[in-house]
Amino acid sequence: MEIPEQVVTQPATADRSTRRHAVTGAFGYSGRYITERLLANGQRVRALTNSPNRTQLEGGHVEVQPLAFHDYAALLASLRDIDVLYNTYWVRFNTRDFNQTDAVANTRALFRAASEAGVRRVVHVSITNPSLDSPLQYFRGKAELEQALADSGLSYAILRPAVLFGGDDILINNIAWCLRKLPLILIPGDGEYRLQPIHVEDLAKLAVEQGRGTTNNTIDAIGPETFTYRELIAAIGAIIDHPRSVISAPPSVVHAGSWLIGQLVGDVMLTRDEIRGLMADLLHTDSPPAGVIRLTDWARKNADFLGVRYASELARRKNRHKPYDQL
Repeated sequence: MEIPEQVVTQPATADRSTRRHAVTGAFGYSGRYITERLLANGQRVRALTNSPNRTQLEGGHVEVQPLAFHDYAALLASLRDIDVLYNTYWVRFNTRDFNQTDAVANTRALFRAASEAGVRRVVHVSITNPSLDSPLQYFRGKAELEQALADSGLSYAILRPAVLFGGDDILINNIAWCLRKLPLILIPGDGEYRLQPIHVEDLAKLAVEQGRGTTNNTIDAIGPETFTYRELIAAIGAIIDHPRSVISAPPSVVHAGSWLIGQLVGDVMLTRDEIRGLMADLLHTDSPPAGVIRLTDWARKNADFLGVRYASELARRKNRHKPYDQL
């Protein structure tokens, strides 16, 4: 879905050449790639992060400040001299320590502070097919934040990726891990629901390009290949030379199996809502591709490493010191 373009002008509070770009999650996954691209372009970057010790960046140094959702005055101060804010902050699922309700409230506060601080533009990472009426909290929360940003008066670009791959991704890596470790793969339902993965570098390139803009845009950030879920698993299995039988099963059985694996590796591997989102075809759109890197080409180049180690979402949340490839 595309929102009609609208030109937004805001009074300049400082010469743009003296201002910084801010990235939430600059030492995380997608935020790191955005940050490195900004640095490569000669931009001054401020990292707004809860993981200040997880610094693995190429191309330069960044100023580090906390992502101070608990202190609105500090949050506002961290955005005072920012030209463009790139927001990658979100949580994938609910736990005792973090949840999507809080993530929505925190992001609303971030947008409010950005508006008050005079930020020129916000580039916000969302998800394909968000809906205010969705029964799935992830997609509903993303829709609420898109609406909040549109209502903020800020100039914005909303990027809607389906699935990210490349670097330290979780979903594609862990599919490959399962193919390496398990004798067969259970999938919910017929597996004919679709995905359009985009490489994280393509997303970062798109984000930085949109940061230069002045019109309000909403872009489906999808890659050049479309797979059914069954096709995706078969393609990865063939590429890493670990083909497996792919067996259809009830969603409840797949979730139970994912829960058991999660217990063994200390993670949440796949949630009920993620299964429902997959099966509802919410990771597919009819938009033209926004990226150019093909997952199959990338997987062939990385076949010896793809899925060798399990990628843990919870480990990344709990340990904010080690780089992802050491967790």
